[in-house]
Amino acid sequence: MSLKELTKDNHTNAERQKFVKVMFSGKIDPLLYARYLWNQFPQYELLEVFAMRHGLLNDIPNIVRSKSILADFRELWPENQDPPEHCPVVKKYLDHLKEIMDDQQKMMAHIYVRHMGDLSGGQMIAKRIPGSGRFYQFDADVNEYKEKIRAKINDDMADEAKLVFDFATDLFKELLPYVPE
Repeated sequence: MSLKELTKDNHTNAERQKFVKVMFSGKIDPLLYARYLWNQFPQYELLEVFAMRHGLLNDIPNIVRSKSILADFRELWPENQDPPEHCPVVKKYLDHLKEIMDDQQKMMAHIYVRHMGDLSGGQMIAKRIPGSGRFYQFDADVNEYKEKIRAKINDDMADEAKLVFDFATDLFKELLPYVPE
């Protein structure tokens, strides 16, 4: 089985969350999307710092998303308003990253789930979100980036990748109270 097949159930569960459906609807409120970005930013930032420390992104440095996420947030969030609080799962995720920061294989599982997702489903989301959507814009062919990530993954990463999908699912659930009825 491939890593994709081994993580399919967790991936499907994440995709089926109501928050994701709101993003795909093309009708997501700009402030709600900004809140999502604000929660994504520290997760990507820390992951990318650790991944770069290990050289996991040396051949794909332009895949780094944290600065783009922050720029998108700033574009959508009112300047005169304090940023929203982070959802509780963000701290749990950051704590988990700190626990595994020296395990390159586990770190690569996170790159696989997050960045491969941005290169795949993220390209569909990009057409439906408010603002410039820099988060989902890449300076090269997304297929080239996907191939470079695939070259670094293996089936032994499945348990960690499933965990990353579960963290994403928890974030979607924690953002649900902010979704207008």
